[in-house]
Amino acid sequence: MSSDERRPRAPRRAPEERRADILAAACAVAAAEGLGAVTMRAVAARAGVAPALVAHYADGGMDALVAAAFEGIVARELAEVAAIVRAETEPRAALAAMVRTLAGGERDEVTGTWVEAWALGRRSEPLAAAVRRQMDDWQALVQEVVEAGVASGAFRVADAAEAAWQVLGMIDGVNAQALVRWGDTARRSDLLLRAVEGMLGAQ
Repeated sequence: MSSDERRPRAPRRAPEERRADILAAACAVAAAEGLGAVTMRAVAARAGVAPALVAHYADGGMDALVAAAFEGIVARELAEVAAIVRAETEPRAALAAMVRTLAGGERDEVTGTWVEAWALGRRSEPLAAAVRRQMDDWQALVQEVVEAGVASGAFRVADAAEAAWQVLGMIDGVNAQALVRWGDTARRSDLLLRAVEGMLGAQ
């Protein structure tokens, strides 16, 4: 008797429910062990189903499932940060909330997911496309903050879209350094905020 035959049968679920279960399992594996650990067997074990069922519901293959797991993790973070930022009514306070939230060290696991996705995306077009989409969504949030600051006179930049990309690059670079515990977290966050405000000509 094979291991698959000995495995208890998973309860019958509607296709969309099963697909959601498998994606949730892939996200859980990626968050705990990294995107590179999202394999058919690992996802099946997490979801409590046979590997063949993962293969059946992984539309586009495992590369697409890895990309979907990446998007599931980082899109959730974007929604959380957007809510924090939009709760602030003053642009400089919104900028500070965003920088301190992202650079405070509590989200290193998501930073690790980003770094891994940038590397793995070189050889996986589905993942690369997912990374580009999420980068665009992050840029849009930062641009929203910058444009509000320009409109209020709090920031002085000629091109809010370009400035948003620069802000993202600064945050990503500092957070990547944080993954190897380089520098003091509180000081790093303060220095980053001052650098970003300086680049935006904060008043």
